[in-house]
Amino acid sequence: MLLRMEAKLAGVCTPVFTSHPVRWLGLLALCSIYILSGVTKLLDFGSAVAEMERYGLLPARPIAAVVVLFQLSASVMVISGFLRWIGSLSLALFTVLATVIALRFWEMPPGQERFMTMNMFVEHLGLAGAFLLVAWYDLHRWRRGDRDWS
Repeated sequence: MLLRMEAKLAGVCTPVFTSHPVRWLGLLALCSIYILSGVTKLLDFGSAVAEMERYGLLPARPIAAVVVLFQLSASVMVISGFLRWIGSLSLALFTVLATVIALRFWEMPPGQERFMTMNMFVEHLGLAGAFLLVAWYDLHRWRRGDRDWS
């Protein structure tokens, strides 16, 4: 009975949630924080440099420029489908590295701020996991010989 209900529900949902517009919106949502961050850093480059300095990433100016270029170009790769798996794996690795650098909850005293920072840390790991799944999906399709990777 439960399997029949699942099959019926899947039959209703499949045409909607496997459509190209829904996939595109999902990928856009997944990359939205990197697009926002890249554009914000680009529009206020001084703040981007100050952020790099705050985390001890020197020389701050070139690193900030690379981060902006990386965030925007990797996001375009993921959303457009051009070498999506490389963009996805790159954003997954970037997310983990940035999270370890910026959200060092284990160095904070116990309390609300530590708890909130720990939650953000784990949320970012989940985001990295989503990018791993996007890369897995594209590489799996590539291995099978599917050509429509948009």
